[in-house]
This record gives sequence, structure tokens and C-alpha cells, in this order.
Amino acid sequence: MSGPSLLFDRIDLTLGRTNILREVSFAVAAGRVHALVGPNGGGKSSLIKTLLGQTPHTGRLVLNWPHTPGVVGYVPQAIEFDRTLPMTVEDFMAATTQRRPAFLGRARGSAPAIHTALERVGMADKRSRRMGALSGGERQRVLLAQSLIPDPGLMVLDEPMAALDEAGVQVFENLLAAWRSAGVTVLWVEHDLEAVGRLADQVTGLNRFVLFDGPPTEVLTPDRLLTLFSTRPRTAAQTEEVTA
Repeated sequence: MSGPSLLFDRIDLTLGRTNILREVSFAVAAGRVHALVGPNGGGKSSLIKTLLGQTPHTGRLVLNWPHTPGVVGYVPQAIEFDRTLPMTVEDFMAATTQRRPAFLGRARGSAPAIHTALERVGMADKRSRRMGALSGGERQRVLLAQSLIPDPGLMVLDEPMAALDEAGVQVFENLLAAWRSAGVTVLWVEHDLEAVGRLADQVTGLNRFVLFDGPPTEVLTPDRLLTLFSTRPRTAAQTEEVTA
């Protein structure tokens, strides 16, 4: 196994007067594909930002790497940028995958890794296209490609399938299978419950607090999903009564 296990232990997050996350506790096994599902505004992206160190929180968050700490890859829902900029796909890849400032040029020896990553997502033939000229699905493939350099041990995905067409979805599923085979730990925020049911090893339902956690065949039931996507989520005690 090259990926870490994760432990979220009583994570609380409050922004202003709004309680975003309440006593969130669950574990992610090393080398497994773990999906996080729930309604918009339920705290999924906020939990991802907490994991990435972007938001303050209380509680305990533990990454237990098998040896030395490895690389964390991240794919956001989308990126905002000026589409009139003359920035090619290769320029974007270089800027997001190298340590030296992009205005100093591409790092020596970076081209093969960039080409391989773009090839894995089916974008090698568009490496000279402007980022602003790409479709939403093509930009999402480029975001997937940049997360592959260097090889990650933990992959964090925030709704990566949102803009993908059918061919792009197949690219994503192939990457997911490759990560699983390589022992990469994957934490995957996703709205497509059919895809989660087919592809995830474990699923956590989050609507400000954890409503369920388990294998998809056991937890993605109509009753549990109705509770999860309710506008006013039940308390944990009420949820236990419903699902007992």
C-alpha cells in the first residue's frame, strides 16, 4: 500500500455564525476508494478543505502514511481563470506541476511527465490548445492530468465527474481503477450515486454530520438517501431509529 489511512475524529467547523460541520467522525482505509455523498451545502467541500489545511477546525484529523509522507493529489470541481489569456494546456500543466515560477519557463525534464499525464486522460493531442478554448469536460480532464504529477499516494477528488462527457467518464473510471491497483487512497466527493454504487469501496453520507458510513450495497438504500437529502436532516439519534 502506498496510500495513507485517514481518520476524521469529531471534526467541527463554524464559519461566522454558521455551523458547517458537527462532530464528523469516520475513517478511510488505506488504498481504498472512499466516496463522500450528500446534498449541496451539506459540508462535503468544506470537509475537503479541512483535510487540505485550508479551513480552521476543531477535532482531530490524522493521516497515517505507511512509511514517509507522500504526495497528495487534488482535483477541484472547476477552476476560475481569464479565458482570454494565451495560456496553453502545456503552460497550465507546467505552472501547476513545477516549483519554479511559470514566468521563468518550464523546468528542464518536465515535458515527458506532462506528456504522459495528458496521454492518460486523452488530452495529449490538445496540449497546444488554449485553456480558454477547451470545453468544460476537456478542462476537467486537464485538472485530472495535473493531479498525476508527481504520482500521488492520496487522491482528493471534489466532484470530478461533474463536467465530463461519456468518454471523459470512462477516462475517470480507468484512473480510479489504476489508483486502486496501485494502492492509492482515494477520497471522492460525488453526486452520481449510480457511479458511487459501482466504483466505491466505502461510502459516507454527510449532511453537516455523518448520517451513515459503510459499503455502498448496505448504505445506499432509499430510506437512508431520503434522510440524507432532506432539507432539515434528522438528528443522529433519529437517524439510528430510522435505520435500525
